Amino acid sequence: MAFDSLSEKLQNVFKNLRGKGRLSEADVATALKEVKMALLEADVNFKVVKNFIKTVQERAVGQDVMSSLTPGQMVIKIVNEEMVNLMGSETTEIVFKPGNEITVIMMCGLQGAGKTTTTAKLAGKFKAKGKRPLLAACDIYRPAAIEQLKINGDKQGVPVFSMGDKHKPVNIAKAALEHAKSNNLNVVILDTAGRLHVDEDMMNELIEIKENIEVHQTILVVDSMTGQDAVNVAENFQNKIGIDGVILTKLDGDTRGGAALSIRAVTGRPILYAGMGEKLSDLEQFFPDRMASRILGMGDILTLIDKAQADFDEEKAKQLEKKLKKAEFDFNDYLDQLQQIKKMGGINDILKMMPGMGSQLKDVEVDDNAFNGVEAIIYSMTKAERANPDILNPSRKKRIAQGAGVDISEVNKIVKQFDQTKKMMKQMSGMMGSKGMKKGKFKLPFGF
Repeated sequence: MAFDSLSEKLQNVFKNLRGKGRLSEADVATALKEVKMALLEADVNFKVVKNFIKTVQERAVGQDVMSSLTPGQMVIKIVNEEMVNLMGSETTEIVFKPGNEITVIMMCGLQGAGKTTTTAKLAGKFKAKGKRPLLAACDIYRPAAIEQLKINGDKQGVPVFSMGDKHKPVNIAKAALEHAKSNNLNVVILDTAGRLHVDEDMMNELIEIKENIEVHQTILVVDSMTGQDAVNVAENFQNKIGIDGVILTKLDGDTRGGAALSIRAVTGRPILYAGMGEKLSDLEQFFPDRMASRILGMGDILTLIDKAQADFDEEKAKQLEKKLKKAEFDFNDYLDQLQQIKKMGGINDILKMMPGMGSQLKDVEVDDNAFNGVEAIIYSMTKAERANPDILNPSRKKRIAQGAGVDISEVNKIVKQFDQTKKMMKQMSGMMGSKGMKKGKFKLPFGF
């Protein structure tokens, strides 16, 4: 994830704080100096870092903290709270017009930020919420943009309005609005043109659209991998045309994450969503508290739950729960769990959302392709073997290994993992039941 390096450095700072029984002002100053350097190295805006450290220091050397039984934990708590405040304290939703009134959303940003793909992702999110969106192809300068929008719109099951590349964007926007009215659509999303850099022509085009039709939300798409440049771009757009929110793309990439920690403070506008991958489903609502928790290595169990709820089959969840109670978990169920993980995304990202797992996994990369080998082994079993793993004797395992094209030791390893998973899933089922979570609200879909 974008914040892996920053997260590791901050966790090392906090580890030292936790190790001290009492804290002096000098201890706090030393720790915050390291926090400051870590934030600057993550490409967080200098002024933002300066104000952040000042606020944390003022709170951290207060009487309540210094006289606390666990001052180190109190400082960490303050850093967490201020980081949440930095990114916006509350989750911001896109505001829609009521009922069948049409909401017009204008998407803007520089070329290469992933704006067109993000526009289609957003349309998919709105459709899932019961809205009736229309995508409008207003980028007349990049021929591939119109075709790209049509392809992605089709994948999302969302109509795309296009007039080709011979009309002015403002006229396309007007016609798209009329089309939406005629076809009972209640959200129009304008995919406007990007440029290689902010220029006057680009801004005038956006201003002209806003002057001729009522745009209810102007959303800027920025590439988080450009770091501080992303913040500068956001500030430019805010000053020249006014924006209502930001979507950060490529936050799953190898980037330092400074944009996410700076944009709200610099522009005063919230981050609405974060692009976490290339698939059209890889767009997460931005929760400042959850992001702060990820950055500080505390995991993000709530987003993990959201992922599970979005993808996991409710009926299968109930069936699995019954099986676990009766200790009937078999290889068919195990295969279902593996496939569920693949639907939710990479196993590395999922594990890092588990509290306390981030620091343990910093040097570990789980190969998602390894699932294919596991599936091949299970598919090489007979129906009887999958349903009753206890009958897997050495001769059966040898035949399964030959069928899957692997050594018998690989089959033994999978059987051992299955046994461990079966025990853990049974324990997890009991824990969830005792905490009142078993009424279909959430079933953790993996056994690793």
